[in-house]
Amino acid sequence: MWTETRVARMLGTRLPLIQGPFGGGMSSTRLAAAVSEAGGLGSFGAHHLSASHIEDTVRELRGLTSRPFAINLWVPLEGERELRPTPEEFQANVARLKPWYDELGLPAPTYPSAFSQDYDAQLDAVLALKPPVFSFIFGIPSARILEACRASGILTVGTATNVDEGLALERAGVDLIVASGSEAGGHRASFLRPADESPATTALVPQLVDRVRTPVIASGGIADGRSVATALALGAEGVQVGTAFLACEESNASDVYRKALRQESARATVLTRVFSGRYARGIKNRFLREMTPHEHDVPPYPVQNWFTQPLRQAAARQGREDLLSLWAGQNAPLIRHSRAPELVDFLEKDTTRVLARLAGL
Repeated sequence: MWTETRVARMLGTRLPLIQGPFGGGMSSTRLAAAVSEAGGLGSFGAHHLSASHIEDTVRELRGLTSRPFAINLWVPLEGERELRPTPEEFQANVARLKPWYDELGLPAPTYPSAFSQDYDAQLDAVLALKPPVFSFIFGIPSARILEACRASGILTVGTATNVDEGLALERAGVDLIVASGSEAGGHRASFLRPADESPATTALVPQLVDRVRTPVIASGGIADGRSVATALALGAEGVQVGTAFLACEESNASDVYRKALRQESARATVLTRVFSGRYARGIKNRFLREMTPHEHDVPPYPVQNWFTQPLRQAAARQGREDLLSLWAGQNAPLIRHSRAPELVDFLEKDTTRVLARLAGL
């Protein structure tokens, strides 16, 4: 059976299927638990949470499912935690975004004590809580953290957007590697090469499989049995699905966001850094179009992300898809299901059907 892979055995799941972790508050314990209960690995993107909120999240997940789940964090890039704009730079960015603050009825922001959560405190929380799986993007945690995970029985899953990153993850001793192709929605998790140079999933997976012994999980453009079967044929031993789960009612995406994922406009996705200061793939909308001419002036993550967070939150409350960050992969037009258990069941059965058809050719 195609489901009996090293990935499934190591994760302790019935299926070699991971629900992609969503940042920016889009993850929900309800979704992660539903996927885990259905036979996959539910994930919760926690990079935006404080250590205490991570503790609450893990406790809630353990109350909803007895099956494995993953907590995901973002590894800070070199120098990222020291980023502090000058007062002049801060005010320039306020002025640049002021028309949208005004439009949404928001006050102009004032200089914060911090632009992102305390990564070290987040790590301490993860190690103390011992979730079954700890996944991460944008880099590799220190050798001390990875050794602590091994000692505690926490499975580690890193993400590579190119072969060099996959090799680095293997050298570090990470248990599983997600090969994230350029089709994937949301942030490009690159940390050794520029994000806009990432190859497609169908190019990245076989190249990486040929170079590492660590099991590889394909991500990017996975939406039905055809794409799962393709990933398996290329050598992947599992898949990670993001956008299709984001469109499910159990996710924390707003109604207007989930609706946008099913519209004709979802066919046009682009890489942009105007929302967060990092490249991410999303649906073109008004904010993206009007901010793109200023893209080179946008401060890096986490500063720009901090500036646009109140805009995105207000836009979601007010049902304004034109001002939301509508992260989506290139196969969003294949979205068909609105509930996570139904999507898991479809992916399993459709993959089995596709593989059976191919075997009969």
